[in-house]
Amino acid sequence: MEKNDQLFMQLLYMFHTSAMQGLGKMADPTGKVNKNLEYVSQTIDLMEMLKDKTKGNISEDIEKVLEGMLSELRLNYVDEKAKPEEKKVEEKTKDE
Repeated sequence: MEKNDQLFMQLLYMFHTSAMQGLGKMADPTGKVNKNLEYVSQTIDLMEMLKDKTKGNISEDIEKVLEGMLSELRLNYVDEKAKPEEKKVEEKTKDE
């Protein structure tokens, strides 16, 4: 794998990890688990743009990895979006 392919894969993994953190599936570097679905949506859009802009310029293997990441993120995003608000929000509203 050439250097640019490795760098491109590194970029994809950075986006993927960051989006998984935004989905609340992984802790962030501080050890906290936070959800930010708006951020995840933007990250998915960025990755889709990269897929479109690099079509025909990246190997099939990298294309498959990118598509797999996008599929995983989309499915998790839809799943998280469908969940009701966190109980913490409900409890906070009751206390006020």
